Amino acid sequence: MTSDPAVSNGDVYKVVFENDRVRVLEYTDRPGHRTTPHRHPDSVMYTLSSFRRRLISGDAAREVQMDAGFVGWLPAQEHAGENIGDTATHVLFVELKEPPPHPGPTAEPHLGPAD
Repeated sequence: MTSDPAVSNGDVYKVVFENDRVRVLEYTDRPGHRTTPHRHPDSVMYTLSSFRRRLISGDAAREVQMDAGFVGWLPAQEHAGENIGDTATHVLFVELKEPPPHPGPTAEPHLGPAD
């Protein structure tokens, strides 16, 4: 099984641009849809719709509500997600291919955008 969301969840993740430094994914789903576990590198997230989701990583879970037009940093993470709202999810992810400039401190895994 691959952790690349464009492969493992190709019904909802689509590569819309890629070069040697970044990859841009478009994500769309409907209420009730669930993804299988997958991994995101450090990314910038741009929400094109307002939505509610539950993000799950191991035993940790977090519910997020995002407004259309939100732009934020998404630290590298592995999770599965579920649309728990009444609206479709539509998001662009700009994934960085370069490693971070220096390793950060060891911390709990991130779920969703950085606070």
